[in-house]
Amino acid sequence: MACPSTPPDAERLTVTDQIVTVRGRRLRVQVRRPQAASGPPLLVINGIGAALDLLDPFVDALPADREVVRFDPPGVGGSPDVLLPYHLTTFAPVVGDLLVELGYGRVDVLGYSWGGALAQQLAVVRPAQVRRLVLVATTTGALAVPAGPRVLCRFLNPRWMRNPAAALAAASEFYGGTVRTHPERAAATLAGIAHSLHRSRRGYAQQLAAIVGWTSLPVLRLIRARTLVVAGDDDPIIPALNATILSRGIPDARVHRHPGGHLAIVTEAPELAAVTAEFLGGRDPRDTAYSSPPGGIDS
Repeated sequence: MACPSTPPDAERLTVTDQIVTVRGRRLRVQVRRPQAASGPPLLVINGIGAALDLLDPFVDALPADREVVRFDPPGVGGSPDVLLPYHLTTFAPVVGDLLVELGYGRVDVLGYSWGGALAQQLAVVRPAQVRRLVLVATTTGALAVPAGPRVLCRFLNPRWMRNPAAALAAASEFYGGTVRTHPERAAATLAGIAHSLHRSRRGYAQQLAAIVGWTSLPVLRLIRARTLVVAGDDDPIIPALNATILSRGIPDARVHRHPGGHLAIVTEAPELAAVTAEFLGGRDPRDTAYSSPPGGIDS
């Protein structure tokens, strides 16, 4: 199914939304295709418990000539439930195969929160597929600096999200950033997360199970993709020190710090989209010339 996108350049974009089967898993996949793409496609991996639509404001703020690929993990959003649990170590190769199934070779990858962990794993196990890596509000997993006990309890038991009034009241404590002073800015986002959690309880539980015991800390040196770490100074879920750990572990990684919180990728989408676009578009001696033959395959 194809439909126009929402940015001002909508007439130049086509969005396809479909179910793709990879290794027996049926995943909802959305691709934003410009008439004339510039650079490799960008794979955007969302945070825990929310459908890919959560990051619409960020994707809409990206340059219109950037092809964007997104998917819902099993049991989340438009991806059907699965009976058996999975782990990041087994799911990252599925994502790599999904890219091949869609006809992509080398891509850029942006991972947000939970998606940042999956993006790291993908960059480790499929290095030839990842050109550049953007890690937003994320950590190294089990060996990271954790959130405070109160925030962690809310994260592990999100029943409060099912009550819109309670969710809005707790948003400033949980997400930080501009949500503290302007919680109304996040009202629509919180409603979307609450709706997704209500529909995807099994999917949320499986995403939690997927990161149990996982850590990238011992293998950060294996990430060869040029990396940008984006971190908020007021992120209660992901303390700022985690960005330092990532940047010191990944060779030649850069850090972009901003004053926002965990939802800045949505509430301050234009600012972070501009930072991301500048990083992805910058030249680097390690980059090989990118060309996209018909069909979008990087040769």
